[in-house]
Amino acid sequence: MKKILILTYTLLFCSFMQAQQIELISKEEVLTQVKENNLHLKILEQEVIMAKADYNQTNAIFLPNLKASHTAITTTNPLMAFGSKLNQEIITQTDFDPNGLNNPSRIENYATKFEIQQPLLNLDGIFKRQAARSIVTATQFKLNRAEDYIELEIEKAYMQLQLAYKTLDVLEITRRTVQENLRFSQDRFDQGYLQKPDLLMVEVRLIEVENQLQYAKSEIENASNYMSVLMAAPVTVTLKPTDSLVPLPINLALDLKLSENRADLQAMQIATKAFQQNYRADKMTFLPRLNAFGSYELYDDNIFQGAANGYVLGAELSWTILEGSKRFGKLQKSKADLEKSKFEYEKYKSESELEINKAKRMYLDAENNLRLTKLALEQAEESLRIRSNRFKEGLERTSDLLLSETQYAQKQLDYYNAIYQQNYTNLYVVFLTKN
Repeated sequence: MKKILILTYTLLFCSFMQAQQIELISKEEVLTQVKENNLHLKILEQEVIMAKADYNQTNAIFLPNLKASHTAITTTNPLMAFGSKLNQEIITQTDFDPNGLNNPSRIENYATKFEIQQPLLNLDGIFKRQAARSIVTATQFKLNRAEDYIELEIEKAYMQLQLAYKTLDVLEITRRTVQENLRFSQDRFDQGYLQKPDLLMVEVRLIEVENQLQYAKSEIENASNYMSVLMAAPVTVTLKPTDSLVPLPINLALDLKLSENRADLQAMQIATKAFQQNYRADKMTFLPRLNAFGSYELYDDNIFQGAANGYVLGAELSWTILEGSKRFGKLQKSKADLEKSKFEYEKYKSESELEINKAKRMYLDAENNLRLTKLALEQAEESLRIRSNRFKEGLERTSDLLLSETQYAQKQLDYYNAIYQQNYTNLYVVFLTKN
């Protein structure tokens, strides 16, 4: 009954896996699609565009501000009526009659006005512009570092997918081995050479392997789906690497150190520079501003006409001497932001150096683990070979054979996991020490 249930469950799971379309993909194809479609990178690209747009807005401290307007009014207000006539250049001697001045007739006035404002000297705006330009550069470095990280994440995800398929291969071979042991044990049991508990031990081992296979297949789906998310591709397809998991060529120099030219550190340095420029800009708000202005005006009592015209040109030196304590508080905040940015940079740099040292130790541990795991795998394989031969001759207990078979399967899994760990830690150290 148990065998029937196991077989039914296995067939159902296999039919589900076969329903999923398998697509072969190379690491180069993954890298290409991620660079083109990864949503995280696209978000950061938009942040760069936003920073550039903020910088372009600071052109206003150099370029003129132009404005055109057309205003229509009708009034009996004494002052407005007299002023409108004056602007229309239609004042006559009779308009100075006191009765006419105090009780004017309704008058219509249409004014077309062109205005220009030209900044001449705004020191705070200049430093704000410099800060905005620094933010553009920092955001670009942030994008560059994100591209490096995504590339590392692709390497990791691709190797995880390779490891998942290796695990599946090992377990499928193990299942065939256990099935062969079960067939042999059943024959010996039927012949009266094997006791029932020994046969049940082999059946239990087969159940364990079947269960591990189900988890391995689920792990393939998980790794494949994550790869699809990185590529912004549909998750309905099961991906399969075109190559297997093997140790990467090692050219790692363990004397590598943290470089201040690393993109994320440069981004933080330039961000600190931006805070410094903002602080200087806030200090410049205590100084006066100089702006030029001018206007050209057309007046008439008919719409869109301009029988009378005039212009105004001038310059304004303005100085806000005291604005309560608002500017002092803003200056204090910008200085605190600058100091905070410096401390954050030093903290991040120290943590990065710590992470590099930790990664180097992880690499050495992984390298040693791979060497020992390979040796253990060879010994477990030889042990299984000897016990299998002795078991077929009736010289070995079933429990000892199952123990050797389990150890050999586990050592294979450990070996491929050790390859993954060494490959990843190698790439991780390179990522952390990249210029």
